Amino acid sequence: MHTSEPQWARLLHDANHGLRRGAWYRVAELTSDGAVLDVNRKRVSLPRTSLGLRSVLPQAWTVVKGARDARRVPETWGDKYAVCPSCRNRAALMGNPHALRCARCGGLFRVGWEEWFLAGS
Repeated sequence: MHTSEPQWARLLHDANHGLRRGAWYRVAELTSDGAVLDVNRKRVSLPRTSLGLRSVLPQAWTVVKGARDARRVPETWGDKYAVCPSCRNRAALMGNPHALRCARCGGLFRVGWEEWFLAGS
């Protein structure tokens, strides 16, 4: 079944499925028990129970508690980093900024401190 309105999804748990933790991806197909996501021009199927779904793409950086197996995240970033809501680029979080400009897409977005990916885990 194809979605009529755009849908967005991200992982609800810390697992390596080839998705960037904290990043939102467009839903290509949605069924009662699964979803197919567009991930870097590839389709990735995941169980619906492992995803958070939204009909509107969030416009705030997601704060991610550092994942031990995340690729290309500098150790100097410490225990957290941010993921851009537009292009999924990661950025260091120095201090407690209210907003960040993305080095990749140039977008200026607030930092979603209230919506951590895996807060407290």
